Amino acid sequence: MSATKEAVYTHGHSEPVLRSHSSRTAINSAAYLLPHLKPDMTILDVGCGPGTISTDLATYVPQGHVTALDYASSVLENARASAAARAVQNISFTTGDVHALPFADASFDVTHAHQVLQHITDPVQALREMRRVTRPGGIVAVRDVNFCATSWYPDSAAMDHWLDLYLRVARGNGGTPDCGRRLHAWARQAGFDPARVTCSAGTWNYHTPEERAWLGGLWADRTLQSNFAPTAIKNGFATQEDLERVAQTWRAWAADEDGWLTMVHGEIICAV
Repeated sequence: MSATKEAVYTHGHSEPVLRSHSSRTAINSAAYLLPHLKPDMTILDVGCGPGTISTDLATYVPQGHVTALDYASSVLENARASAAARAVQNISFTTGDVHALPFADASFDVTHAHQVLQHITDPVQALREMRRVTRPGGIVAVRDVNFCATSWYPDSAAMDHWLDLYLRVARGNGGTPDCGRRLHAWARQAGFDPARVTCSAGTWNYHTPEERAWLGGLWADRTLQSNFAPTAIKNGFATQEDLERVAQTWRAWAADEDGWLTMVHGEIICAV
């Protein structure tokens, strides 16, 4: 572990957060990695959450194995259930800290993390650990959002306020919510050869009535029901009334037939 003060996970594992994370698949969240996979590879999925990406990845390596790791033991019950529901057996689950991974050197062909580094204390140390447990000739793959690049239509001062509040709360918790644009720099600091780091970007986009209803309802609920609310209030960034207004802002955006929103993610493939 880094000697730095431990970061606080901004979202936690409340129902709306798990609802969000359970919508993630290998296709919509790790498409940049899939062309690099071979059927017999071993994969470590760091920060697996409810395990939907991990379980998907296991289907791409039918002669291999996925080890899905999360810091929170409670969420692994959801992950095990996800794998069992799909009868995926070449997967196992364990707890651990990405700053000090509980595996020997050169244990995996691929080490993957999705939306993890933005939340942790020392992302460079995490990348060093991911590199350490990956075999020579393997890859480390990371995808993280750049919240600062989130954009929407129609223009809205209320949505501007939401984004500003989110950034302040996440940074106050020790996170780096714009880390998608920093991944390649962190990889260099962690010891990867910049000439062997491939950068790309991906998006999540929401426009249809169904997409707007899902995203707007989700963020309204996350604003009020996840760890975001008590930490925002405790750290003096918002009152309960402020949070109620933010939730209503999301519902209003979702109800607007012209509503559109995109989130940009940085992606890196690092050769070991």
